[in-house]
Amino acid sequence: MRGRFAPSPTGPLHAGSLVAALASWLDVRARGPQAQWLVRIEDADTERCLPGMGTHILQQLAACGLRPDEAPVWQTQRSARYEAALAALRAQGLAYPCGCSRKDIGEALAQRGQAPERHGERVYPGTCRDGLHGKPARAWRFATFKVDAELRWTDRRLGPQRQDVGGEVGDFVLRRADGPWAYQLAVVVDDAEQGVTDVVRGEDLADNTARQILLQRALGFPTPSYLHTPLVRGADGDKLSKQNGATALDTGTPQAALAALDRAARVLGLSATPALNCAAALAGWVPEWRALYNSRPS
Repeated sequence: MRGRFAPSPTGPLHAGSLVAALASWLDVRARGPQAQWLVRIEDADTERCLPGMGTHILQQLAACGLRPDEAPVWQTQRSARYEAALAALRAQGLAYPCGCSRKDIGEALAQRGQAPERHGERVYPGTCRDGLHGKPARAWRFATFKVDAELRWTDRRLGPQRQDVGGEVGDFVLRRADGPWAYQLAVVVDDAEQGVTDVVRGEDLADNTARQILLQRALGFPTPSYLHTPLVRGADGDKLSKQNGATALDTGTPQAALAALDRAARVLGLSATPALNCAAALAGWVPEWRALYNSRPS
């Protein structure tokens, strides 16, 4: 069993990201000594990522007692793997160039009387499926219309899930116009190469799962199990995130790191810890996690 935590270094860890980190760590440790916990720094979007932030995040994790079993992987060092995956999809006819801007997509949807936004995304109407029509290529998209894109899977916390990717998402982006690799392709390639068997991450990413399963199938990769954790929300009820000003975690002292871990554990339904240090607190939560999320030892 191999699990992972994969933060984007667009800012320091905050309360919400620590919940995901702790959950993925506990899920691995609950499986026994042979299971491994990995950290991947998802810095493919170089325009949004901050210099030195990946290293800072690793330091924050270490202060909380969360240390990976292997050297961390950085996406900026893996472009050749993503190129190979895109080439494989193109060879199967499952990727095609798209010349549409966001404005083009919005106008096409409006002409059809369709809602322009879905979870902040525009459902692609398939404009470039039959060619670019003289426009320069702006992105590469996955051809959902060429596969069985109605998927069902079971999340270990959320239960049975279903999504018609073609109808609800459309042909999603694999590589963006400005060059960076899209999250969907990069995460699928990385998880497969790192041998990740169990993905534990925030509930806000649950909607990505069907797209990733489609790519896994198209590329001949195994599909991990998925567990999506509860979100930490701000006073306005929105998900706590770097984009809405989430406060950076204070891990500057052992006491502050322990307090941050304790708050994260309670979001996950675990008990408040009586421990005096992070290591003891983590050890105490492992059997609780095993009982709560049915993480049987390997």
